[in-house]
Amino acid sequence: MALYESLCRQDASWEWVVSLDGVPLPDVPARLREDPRVRVVDLPRAVGAGAARNFALNEVSAEWCTTADDDDLLPEGSLSVRLAHARAHALGWAAGWSADLHPDGSTVTWRCPTPPGFHAPGEVWGYWRSPESTIPLGPTTLLARTDLIRGCGGYAALPQGEDYAYLVGVTGVARGALVPTVVYHYRKHPAQMTAQPGYPLLESRARQFAYRQGEHLAARYEAASGRSRVAS
Repeated sequence: MALYESLCRQDASWEWVVSLDGVPLPDVPARLREDPRVRVVDLPRAVGAGAARNFALNEVSAEWCTTADDDDLLPEGSLSVRLAHARAHALGWAAGWSADLHPDGSTVTWRCPTPPGFHAPGEVWGYWRSPESTIPLGPTTLLARTDLIRGCGGYAALPQGEDYAYLVGVTGVARGALVPTVVYHYRKHPAQMTAQPGYPLLESRARQFAYRQGEHLAARYEAASGRSRVAS
């Protein structure tokens, strides 16, 4: 419920599409099911994070969309600061920094490789040195036009790292900006998926897929605009 409560503290209007990936509908708290701002997508079986997010995307009616894992939360002003910046500058997306939220309540801000400021299509990928390197931007910090996300194909058909491809897809085709403020709290705990023993087994393959997608989009933009690739 922490994510829901953090949404209730936002100073922007919102809708939350909750996609149930292997979770029975009765397990969803009644408070969520009764809130008209929350729409629950009850899938008949587990499909994996990428497919679950795409099925949720089907139901989005808002002009702008962002993604959050159900065990994380949004700091106050997270939605409004990104939305205002994107609208004020006619951008396709706006992102920010994330912070690790530890069990004792302390936070450690992660300043991603992509610097604050405006970025042309494909430029964010240029800050990803190699598939094995740190990703250029936190995917869950990205807020983008819903039609843009749909046009980019949503989330990749991968068992993990589907949001890496979503990240390079959206930033690869539209101008956006990184706002130098924390917009996402990534909760650190032993049960999180990325902490499980089997998680590293497919990580390199997922990263390679997304990296190549970003490389392709960046090359297309360079060819069309004559713009040089960001040095890394």
